[in-house]
Amino acid sequence: MDNSDVVNVLNDLIETCKDGEYGFNTCIEQAKATELKNLFRLRATECRASAEELARLVLEYGGHAQVGGSVAGAVHRGWVTLRAAVTSHDDLTALEECERGEDAAKARYAEALEKQLPGEVHDVITRQYQGVLSNHAEIKALRERFRRIAV
Repeated sequence: MDNSDVVNVLNDLIETCKDGEYGFNTCIEQAKATELKNLFRLRATECRASAEELARLVLEYGGHAQVGGSVAGAVHRGWVTLRAAVTSHDDLTALEECERGEDAAKARYAEALEKQLPGEVHDVITRQYQGVLSNHAEIKALRERFRRIAV
């Protein structure tokens, strides 16, 4: 895999991280529970830090780092806002949308890890992927808890 291919993989993941940051920030606005607002704020910060770490690798491989999220991410954030506006369970809606976003992140990281990446890049992506899996599990457990409360 040449440097431009590595940069493309990294930029795709930067876009994923930016989508996550923006999505979590949108969910902060929709959530009512302080617990969720704090969690979403922490996750947004982690997404930003992951994007910055990947951007440093892009520079090391001679590329230019992606600066924004994807069109699909923008549509997803719009959907979060719309759904929250028409439902009485803002916290549950926010959690459901965060879980969908984490599903997308899991898929993009798993796809990246299937590629033949240099050792250090593979290690960073693997570590970040473990964080995505952990985030997903936590969001899913909270979603299940809030769904039981909503019923």
